[in-house]
Amino acid sequence: MARIKDTSMPSGLDAIDVKILELLQKDASLSTGELAERVGLSQSPCWRRIQRMREEGYIKGIVALVDPERLGFKMQIFAQVKMTTLTEDERADFYRQINSVPEIQDCWTVFGEMDIMMKILAPDVTWYQDFIFSVLLKLPGVVDVRSIVTLGSQKSTMAVPLVARQFR
Repeated sequence: MARIKDTSMPSGLDAIDVKILELLQKDASLSTGELAERVGLSQSPCWRRIQRMREEGYIKGIVALVDPERLGFKMQIFAQVKMTTLTEDERADFYRQINSVPEIQDCWTVFGEMDIMMKILAPDVTWYQDFIFSVLLKLPGVVDVRSIVTLGSQKSTMAVPLVARQFR
């Protein structure tokens, strides 16, 4: 097995900043006082660090993670989309439209045979079939959709690794 070694701190952050980010990624409801206590700072310096990391873009936002299954979204589907060549205006319209569809959780451009990959929440297969014909195939430039239906989740996280690793 390859040896894993942590690399240096991310540029612009020190060990306390990284610890604050680790704690916030696990539980963003922690008060500034609780965070300060856990990282060994007083409340004001901790609050200033959090504000600086927000201003510098390390912290993009703080949200509540909602359980999709509790709301009836039993399926997560990855849709691979083949596109025709689009003008700049058509591409902007495509992105505007996908951003207005709440069931599309993520959308990436990808290399390979397909051009776009989307993560979609669906209540069931029948709903998803209707979604393909009523939404996806009506998006500008979409010519083909291939779907990967997930069976279960073994890991799902929004946490970002805070230190890159090197493999040797």
